[in-house]
Amino acid sequence: IKMVETIATEFIAKDPQNKDFYTKNSYEYNKRLEELDKKYKNTLSRCRKTVIIHAGHFAFGYLAKRYGITYVSAYKGFSPDAEPTPKRLVEITKNVRKYGVNYIYYEELAAPRVADVIAKETGCGLLMLHGAHNVTREEMESGVTFISLMEKNLENLKVGLQCQ
Repeated sequence: IKMVETIATEFIAKDPQNKDFYTKNSYEYNKRLEELDKKYKNTLSRCRKTVIIHAGHFAFGYLAKRYGITYVSAYKGFSPDAEPTPKRLVEITKNVRKYGVNYIYYEELAAPRVADVIAKETGCGLLMLHGAHNVTREEMESGVTFISLMEKNLENLKVGLQCQ
């Protein structure tokens, strides 16, 4: 919502004669984002599990914090080149068992190698969480949007967290 407001403000500054157009569109899009947020809050408040194990970088910390989910990432920090150590993989495997997790999440456009290793070791299934900052040509051509990606994420969270 803040990003949409910032973009609208900048468009208005550069193109003031179309202020009403930008204001209307940002207002309508923000209403859709608010509806999505309500959907997330409603759905994620009715889950049997509250922990997600993510075999990628710490990309969903804000989402987890906002919706009261415990978030465990195989990677420490944000470095795209860092690989989890064997010790970290053992810790993640222990967390899977400790929290009774049934699914391991992985990121879009990244080979889920680490997720595969953890899944094979624990018997978990795999689910994707899309960060919405990388989209494939096929996704673009199919008309994917930020909201549609976040709705798919919610579906996958609902499965993995056993939401009702």
